[in-house]
Amino acid sequence: MLQCREDLLFFTKQLVNIESIVNTSGEKEIAQVLYTMISSFPYFTENPSQVIKTKTEHDDLERYNVLAFVKGTKGTSNKTVILMGHMDTVGIDDFNNLKDHAISPDTLKEQLKTESIPVAIKEHVESEDWMFGRGVLDMKSGVASHLFLLKYYSENPHELDGNLVFVSECDEEDGSRGILSALNQLISWKDEHQFNYVAAINADFVSPRYEGDANRYIYKGTTGKLLPSFFITGAETHVGSCFEGLDPNLIAAELTKQINYNPELCNEADGEITVPPVSLKQTDLKPSYTVQTALSAYVYYNFFIYSWSPKDVLVKLKEQAEIAFGNVLTTFKERYEKYCEISGEPFKDVTWQPRVLTYEEMHSQLVEEFGSAYENHMQAFKTELLLDESLDTRMFSARVVEEAFKWMKNQTPTIVLFYSSLYSPRVQITGENENEKNLIDALDEAVDWVKPFYKEPIVVRNFFPYISDMSFVALSDDENEINSVSTNNPSWGSKHYVDYSQIRKLNVPVINIGPYGFDAHKKYERMELTYSLEVVPNLTNFVIKRLFNC
Repeated sequence: MLQCREDLLFFTKQLVNIESIVNTSGEKEIAQVLYTMISSFPYFTENPSQVIKTKTEHDDLERYNVLAFVKGTKGTSNKTVILMGHMDTVGIDDFNNLKDHAISPDTLKEQLKTESIPVAIKEHVESEDWMFGRGVLDMKSGVASHLFLLKYYSENPHELDGNLVFVSECDEEDGSRGILSALNQLISWKDEHQFNYVAAINADFVSPRYEGDANRYIYKGTTGKLLPSFFITGAETHVGSCFEGLDPNLIAAELTKQINYNPELCNEADGEITVPPVSLKQTDLKPSYTVQTALSAYVYYNFFIYSWSPKDVLVKLKEQAEIAFGNVLTTFKERYEKYCEISGEPFKDVTWQPRVLTYEEMHSQLVEEFGSAYENHMQAFKTELLLDESLDTRMFSARVVEEAFKWMKNQTPTIVLFYSSLYSPRVQITGENENEKNLIDALDEAVDWVKPFYKEPIVVRNFFPYISDMSFVALSDDENEINSVSTNNPSWGSKHYVDYSQIRKLNVPVINIGPYGFDAHKKYERMELTYSLEVVPNLTNFVIKRLFNC
C-alpha cells in the first residue's frame, strides 16, 4: 500500500485553509493556488504545457478549472484515467459563532471541545482520527487524494502504462459550469494526445445511508436530477365572491400533496431506489396585496432518477397533475354545494375541466396559431428579461411561461409543466461495453484487496445518491430523451444552455471513491482520516493499475 496519510493531510489542510465558497472570488483563489502547487512539481516544471488553468465558459463570474496530465512511460498504451473533483464549497454562515474557525481544522476542533454538542459528535472531536471544517469532507480531501496520485505518478511515470488526467473543477455546488467548461479541454487533449479515456474516478464524499450504518460506500454511476416545475393559472375573483373563481394556490397545494413524498414517483433500478420528489418552492405570483385571488401560482420539485429519462418524468408528472387537478375540482364542487346549502344561495354548475399541458405542447400550439408574431414577441421578451439580474433560471423560466400563456385563446384554469433548471444526467454503469466491464471488475478486485487492511465494511452500490459532476462525463439518455429537456425548458438558449453533445463525445464510465464522514454542508462537517487519507487513495490507485493491465 502507498504510504500517503501525512502527505494527504498536508494537502487537505492547505486546500481547506482557502475559503473557496461557490460564487465568490475564493474559487478564483483556490484555482491559482492549486495551479501553482502542481506547476512546482518537478515533472511539470519540465513539462509546463501539461498543467493548465482554464476560465469557465458562459459564466458571469471569473473562475477557473485546473487540469494536468502525466504520460506514463512503462509502455505505449493510450489508456487514460480521469481523476476528478471539485474545489468549491458551500458557505460558512451556519458555523455561527465559530465562523472564524470554519476553514481552520485544528483551531476549530479546539473550539468545539468547549461547545455543548451531541455525544456522537463529541466522540469525534476528542478522537485523533477525525477532522472538522468546511470542505474537509465535501470534498477537498478527495481532491487531495487525487493530487497525491498525480504527484506520485509524476515522480514515477515508469510505473504507469497509460496516462493520468487530473481535473479539479469549480462551481459544482451551484451550476456545474466548471466541469461543463472542462469538457472542451478533455476532448481537445483526447484528440491532441490520442488519449483513450477508459474511466473517470470522482472523489466526492460518502456518508452513512441511515443511523447506525457502518458501511463505507463506493458508487458506480450516479443519480440524475431534474427540476420539474408547474405554472398554474386559476380564475381570478374578488374574495367576497370566492366561488366565482378558482384559486391557483388551491391547485398548487393539491399538486404538492399529490407529488411530495409519493413512493409511486420513486425510480427503482438495479435493486436500488431513489428518494421521492419533494417541493423546493411553492408560491403565487401576485406582486403585492390585493383582495383579488391570485392570477397564477408556481411550484417546483426536486426529482431524482436512476433509469427513467426526462421524457419519462414528464409523462408521469403530467398524469399526477391531471389527478391533482381533478381532485381540486371535486373538492371545490363539494364545498361550493355545501356552502350553497347553508347560505341559501343558488348553486351554479362547475364547468371547469382538468387541463394540463407541457411547455412544449403549449409552445407548439402557439407557434401554429400565431407563427412569427408570437416567436418574435417571445424572443424580444426574453432578451429584455435577461436584463433583470435578480432572476435565476427558475424564475426566468416561470416568467417566460407566464408571458407565453397570455397568448392562449383558452384562458381557463391550466397547469403548464416544464423544466426550469439544469438537468444533471443519470449515469448507469451496466457492464454492457468493454470499458464499463473492465471498470466494474477493477473496482470489485480493489475492494477485495483492501478489505483486510480496514476494519469497517466497504460496500459497492450502483448510484451515487447526491448531485455531483459525475453527471457530466457520461450519458445514459439517448438523443431523443435529452431533447425533451431543451424543448421543455423555457430558458433554453437564453438564460440556460448545456451542450450535451460534448458529454456524449467524452462518454466515459465513472465511479466515486471518496472520503467518509458526516454532516457535509453542515456546521459539524467532518471526515474520518484513516479511511479518507489511507484507504481512498489506495483503492483509487488499485483501480488505475488494474485498468491499465486489462
